[in-house]
Order: sequence, then C-alpha cells, then structure tokens
Amino acid sequence: MNAISLVPARIGWPAQAGQVFRRWSIVSLRQAWGPVMSLIQPVIWIVLFGQVFHALGALPQFGDAGYIGYLVPGILMMTVLYAGAWAGTGFIDDIASGVMDQYLTSPLSRSAIIAGQLAQQLVVNLMQSLVVLGIGWLAGARYPGGAAGVIAAVVVATMLAAIFCGASAAVALTSRSQIALISLSQLIVLPATFLSTTMMPAALMPEWVQNVSRWNPMTWAVELGRGALTGVYPDAAWWQAGGLLALAVLAFLWAVRSIRRYQRSI
Repeated sequence: MNAISLVPARIGWPAQAGQVFRRWSIVSLRQAWGPVMSLIQPVIWIVLFGQVFHALGALPQFGDAGYIGYLVPGILMMTVLYAGAWAGTGFIDDIASGVMDQYLTSPLSRSAIIAGQLAQQLVVNLMQSLVVLGIGWLAGARYPGGAAGVIAAVVVATMLAAIFCGASAAVALTSRSQIALISLSQLIVLPATFLSTTMMPAALMPEWVQNVSRWNPMTWAVELGRGALTGVYPDAAWWQAGGLLALAVLAFLWAVRSIRRYQRSI
C-alpha cells in the first residue's frame, strides 16, 4: 500500500498519528491472516501445556484454580510478547518498498509515525488478549476478579505489548534487517518467557531462576495479570505496574530516536 498523502503542517499531532494508524489498520485488514494465525499458538499452548502439566495443579502452590487457571494469564502475556517482538517487521517492509522515505519527506511528526503504528499494534493485541481469555475460559479457567479483573489484565498485557512493540520498532529501524530482527527477537523472547513465572511458580524454580525472574518484566506482567484475574494482587503490584509503564515510555522514546537517526543516515 502507498504511503499516506502529504499531511499539511496545520494538521495537529493527533490527526497525524491517526492517519498513520488508519494506514496500518488497512494494511492489517488486508493481511488479517497474520493476527488470526497468531491465535493458533496460544490455543496449542493452553491445550498442550494444560494437559501435560495438569497433574501439577494438585500442588498447593497453584491454589484452587488448578494449572489451567494458573497458566492462562501466562499464555496471555506470551501472546502479546511474541506479537510485539515481531512488530518492527512492518517498518522493515516500508524501508524496502520506499514507503518510509515518503513518510520522512512529508511534514509528519516522527513521533506521530511511531505512535500511529504502535496504536494499531496495540489494538490488534487487545483483541488477541480478549480472544485468549475466551479460549482460557472454554478450557476451564475461571476469573474470580470479574469484569474489572479482565479489564485490568488486558491493560497490563497492553503495557507489556507496548514495551516490545516499541523495542522491536527501534531494532528494525536500526538494523533494517529482517534476519537481525528475527534473531534478536528469538534471543530475547524465549529467555524472557522461561525465566519468569509464566509456566511455574517461583517457589518451584531453582534459586538462580527465582532471582532472575524477580527482575524480569515478563514476571511483573504475568503476576499482575494473574492477580487481576484472581482478584488477589501481589504485594509488589504498584512497583511492577510502574516498572512496566516506565519501560513502555522508554521503548517509545527509543523508537522515536531510532527513526530520527534513520532519517539522518539516508
């Protein structure tokens, strides 16, 4: 799809970001198979891990919800983590097709370019989050936290997605390479997942993994999401939420700085 037409300078920042959002939304609708296919993976995870580790639910560390109830918040965060890590591929496609150069010769604010794409990615992630929670419900998970808990869990998932979408965009604009982005994404997302409480309570992990997971943003998101859905938040909820928000802001600023650096290099 061609880049959006030149935006007059008098149009404000929100309208500029909205134009970018609209363009990416049209692209996403034309390639809807991507977001749809990404939902197959959490179905497999919930069904496969839920069955393989079903017996673990009898352990007191999992509480009354059983393993499925424990697992679903982790799968929710895994879904947005993996989707966010790939968000930068769109920028690489734009660089290869020349669309990015058209963006940068227009009066569009560079932060609006990033914000519009990020907003579109977060809307997709929000819809995926709701689908994952629905799949979890069908698999047997229950959410004592009610509607407010579901909303809070989705907000946490959105913050986690913002971190990795922003970081992915920054890496894409810096490396300009699909191979580099994919390699770095795999290097980060797997340790982030398995060095957290996504699949297993900290009490059942080796001590060194517990120490690492304590400072892992994935753990913060999983525990906040789990607390929201169960109605029992962790003691560290406020600083975990603050940490996720701070990282999301830093990731956005990194992406904006990267697009400006890219412009200076061409």
